[in-house]
Amino acid sequence: MPTAVTSSQIEETIFQTLAELGPELEDISRDATLEALDIDSLDLVEIAQVVEEEFGVRMTTDDVALIRTVGDAIDLLYERVLQQS
Repeated sequence: MPTAVTSSQIEETIFQTLAELGPELEDISRDATLEALDIDSLDLVEIAQVVEEEFGVRMTTDDVALIRTVGDAIDLLYERVLQQS
């Protein structure tokens, strides 16, 4: 895990991962809902795996339940990264 992970790095990783799962990159924004992007629970599992590999942060089932928008995911992950520091 990088020593100083920024919110921008997490955002870039999440945006790229989402784009690989189907939505066009230009359709992805912090305000976009996962439902609008057609991201389902299996996609969230894949995103969680990428995040764990990239940043060493685990997302729990409770975490995933809190995520409604792309921004929610970014903020939650950044909070988890800060907690590990």
